[in-house]
Amino acid sequence: MALNKAARMKDNLAAYGFLSPWFIGFLLFTGGPIIASIFIGFTRWNLLSPPEFVGISNYVAMFTPGSGFLNALRATFMYTIISVTVSVTASLFMAVLLNFKLKFLGVFQFIFFVPAVMPSVALAFVFQLIFNQHMGILNYGLSQMGIGLQPNWLADPFWVWVSLGVVTIFTYSTGQMMLIFNAALKDVPQPLYEAADIEGAGFLKRFWYVTLPYISPMILFNVVVGTVNSFNTAFSIIFPLTQGGPANETTVLSLELYNQAFRMFNMGMASAVATVLFIIVASVGALQFKLSKRVVHYD
Repeated sequence: MALNKAARMKDNLAAYGFLSPWFIGFLLFTGGPIIASIFIGFTRWNLLSPPEFVGISNYVAMFTPGSGFLNALRATFMYTIISVTVSVTASLFMAVLLNFKLKFLGVFQFIFFVPAVMPSVALAFVFQLIFNQHMGILNYGLSQMGIGLQPNWLADPFWVWVSLGVVTIFTYSTGQMMLIFNAALKDVPQPLYEAADIEGAGFLKRFWYVTLPYISPMILFNVVVGTVNSFNTAFSIIFPLTQGGPANETTVLSLELYNQAFRMFNMGMASAVATVLFIIVASVGALQFKLSKRVVHYD
């Protein structure tokens, strides 16, 4: 018994030894900064003078009517809804296309995924040129087709959201989701489709009653990951594309955090915004898992 206990202790120590680099990295680069940010959120600090404890003043200022935070909160949820809807729908559509028996399928899959490996900042600058009102290829193409609608895509409060939705199709999230959906679709048992064919079900009914329920866990996974990414990585798309404009219409929380920290040097407010963003992401993720119990099938 003593030998067995010593052997188990040795195995446990070896396991913790292999895991220790991850634990140390998490504490130094993730857990520690999160805790520090929470504490800084209760201070007034401009990086020059020592932090001054101000209690919940930063949070009160954030939720004051007319504050930039409330506008950023609205813009963040707007962008998240658009981003997740477009990414999941487009990736699932492309994955379904890739499951048809077509020639050069590997080439099509490569072409679909290539835009996803482009850095977000470079992608944003490319689309900034495409959406340019006077020199952009999009308005030029519309004029060549005789279409009079040639809006200022990135300076109009309505069309800027349409533009962001289009850009989302070409981001890394959509390409990653496409690969996940493609793998999930290949795992759907063929007997289920054969039974549906015997019942006289067409393509749409088979997709709705067979395919979607079977891949629902992957849909949930992509929705949750897409939601977290849209909250946390919106800055890399929106800042180079619109700088938060027009008139702060697309100033999301991550951009508001950047403005508070590196333009106004108000680290206390920036940390408070980061804390609220962390709570929102965790709450939305938990809510998605709770609501999904009725529509996600694991058997």
